[in-house]
Amino acid sequence: MESGMNEFKENLIKTLKEIAYPLVAIFISVIAGGILVYAVGKDPIVAYTAMIKGSLGDWNKFGETLVTVTSLILTGLSIAFAFKCNLFNIGVEGQFIMGAIAAVWAGWAFTGLPAVVHLTLTLLSGAFAGGLWASIIGLLKAKVGSHEVINGIMMNYIAMYTSNYLVRTLLNVPGKAYSVDIADTAKLWRFSQAFEQFKHSRLHIGIILSLIAALAAYYILNKTVRGYEIRAVGINPHAAEYGGISVRKNIILSMIVSGLFAGLAGGIMTTGVQYRVNNLFGFTGYGLDGIAVSLVGNNHPIGVILSAFLFGVLQKGGPLMQIQGIPKEVVGIIQGIIILFVAANFVKVVTENIKLNRELKKQTVKEEVE
Repeated sequence: MESGMNEFKENLIKTLKEIAYPLVAIFISVIAGGILVYAVGKDPIVAYTAMIKGSLGDWNKFGETLVTVTSLILTGLSIAFAFKCNLFNIGVEGQFIMGAIAAVWAGWAFTGLPAVVHLTLTLLSGAFAGGLWASIIGLLKAKVGSHEVINGIMMNYIAMYTSNYLVRTLLNVPGKAYSVDIADTAKLWRFSQAFEQFKHSRLHIGIILSLIAALAAYYILNKTVRGYEIRAVGINPHAAEYGGISVRKNIILSMIVSGLFAGLAGGIMTTGVQYRVNNLFGFTGYGLDGIAVSLVGNNHPIGVILSAFLFGVLQKGGPLMQIQGIPKEVVGIIQGIIILFVAANFVKVVTENIKLNRELKKQTVKEEVE
């Protein structure tokens, strides 16, 4: 019992250390944002009060903020998980889109199933589509060394146009620029069905699923052998391979898991919010926002939750700030300042890892020669 408590305390202290710098960066950024607001002749207290009221002012606003937070947690986890293997999965946007369109198909094509079975099948279809889409990037990286960033960007566009093609053909509502709706049995339960406070909110049980996913990511990365191997490959692939860890296998696996999170985010967006997919004229933005969420969360699952909540508040509180006469660009500037502070530390860490990798590589080569 005592050893379990000690382990819990050690993990808690380790987690706090890992997210400490982002928290300090956020605090400094809020102060810098206040100075900026004051510089344009506005009251910082009024600005931040408007932001809080616009995002957390009542249960409905709080619910809508959590709707945004749900997708940001999952896309942030997708980026963070790949980062642990030293991979930059910029293809999260495409995996999100494929997860959404796959969920539409599963939610529409299967009929006569119990709600629990149909909903589970729909969400799994979205996650599977995202994982499959990401596996292509992982395979290209592992087998031929093709860079994941270039492949990810190209796969994003392929996903968008594939989605549009399916919306206009197989899943089309005649004369409309959107897909068929999913069945009621494939829809996530909404809080408004039981709580009067959320009657004007789209808040659904997906927020709980996203938190479970974050805990699962933390457990996989920190409590399993596979997670240790992924982190080892991310720190130094040469030393990991020398130690008997398959670099290629872990690159592919980490990309698949990363894609699963992104695809699940798309599936939850379909089953919990939209119930369909629209003809896309551009990217949804969730995949790109996930990069910022992961970066600010220091690529840590718990940090991602806190970071996603912060960005959800900033996004939903912005409009009310604008009504109060605060330029809407202020929110973007605050986000940029936060990312700038965190990125500075990230660059420092990456530089240190590069130096360490070089030293370990030299040591490995020296040992092989001897």
